[in-house]
Amino acid sequence: MSNPDVELITQTLYQQFCRQTSANKTHCWDVASRLVAEVWRICEESQRIQVSGEIENWANTLGQHRFKQCLRYYKLGSSRGRVHLQSLLSSIIYRYILPPQGASSYQGRVALIEDFLQGFYLEALNIFRRETGLPGTYTPRSLLELAEYMAFCERYGKRRIPLPGRRSQQLIILRAQTFSQKQPLEASVDMDSAAEGGYGGGEGDRHDPLIQQLRLLLSHEPPGSNEGSLCETIIEEVLRYFEERNQNDCANYFILRLKDLSAPEIEAILDLTPRQRDYLQQRFKYHLVRFALSHRWELVHQWLEADLERNLGLTPQEWQHFHSELTEQQQTLLELKQAGQEMGAIAQALSLTPTQTEKQWFKLLAMAWDIRNCSVS
Repeated sequence: MSNPDVELITQTLYQQFCRQTSANKTHCWDVASRLVAEVWRICEESQRIQVSGEIENWANTLGQHRFKQCLRYYKLGSSRGRVHLQSLLSSIIYRYILPPQGASSYQGRVALIEDFLQGFYLEALNIFRRETGLPGTYTPRSLLELAEYMAFCERYGKRRIPLPGRRSQQLIILRAQTFSQKQPLEASVDMDSAAEGGYGGGEGDRHDPLIQQLRLLLSHEPPGSNEGSLCETIIEEVLRYFEERNQNDCANYFILRLKDLSAPEIEAILDLTPRQRDYLQQRFKYHLVRFALSHRWELVHQWLEADLERNLGLTPQEWQHFHSELTEQQQTLLELKQAGQEMGAIAQALSLTPTQTEKQWFKLLAMAWDIRNCSVS
């Protein structure tokens, strides 16, 4: 890219910063210059961009992306911007931060994530200084400079690092895995502050029994208890379920919901409109119910103390009512499940395909779920 191109893009970003922020012009020019220098370096080092012959278009596109990212953090402000960055990076590394033995609860993992991110922010600041040619004593002073640094942290964490076998991984995930491996077995975390923050009211899944029970158990189970380990297993299984189905946005939403963030906070962190967040919430609840009633129903019902040994969590009166609502085929299915029969053998006994049998069992569990939840309500 020729120097006139660089100057033109720098002038464009500078003018955009001057129009859309209240930062002084010197800071606007400095930030614009650093962003364009980063873009120029990428365009020079990328073989794909060089071969494309559209270097100027790529430079403009990358420059605008960085401008919008920096402007988003600027508009969020110092406090909300930090919450956004912390929550975004936490959602990426959550499943890769593994606490030592005896500290496997949700709050224990959150404490480790916070420790890890403090070190990551310092690393990112040092890399930012080096790549922009700033002195080793540089620290963001203005809101625009802070927004520039936070946007860099996000990009730095998401950088793809090539691995053997033509694979790649995000840099922050590799750092998190290394951090977990270095945790001493005797490491301890403070478990005293759990479940902080109140309900903001009015959100659909705040009143969902599954979400409520999940949050309560994660917040109040003592470290190392069997129930706490079971909760941790469920979280891992839910995240794996979302990952296998390419529902990463649902996984991020799940983690943020467990933190008990309000709808506006989630919308800001995930960069969603209220309508998009509502749609994501409905899709998340659909998958969560599928997980709870079909994918790993035994695990979830054991945790809810609603397994077959406990009559699916129903009282004697509810169990009697539930049983009377079943068809003859469903009653046989229930009896065979209580006897410990495998689904394949049950399908043969009922003259159904395995898929049809699974669907019938799903309906049966859903009926018990509705009765139990009505009772809770």
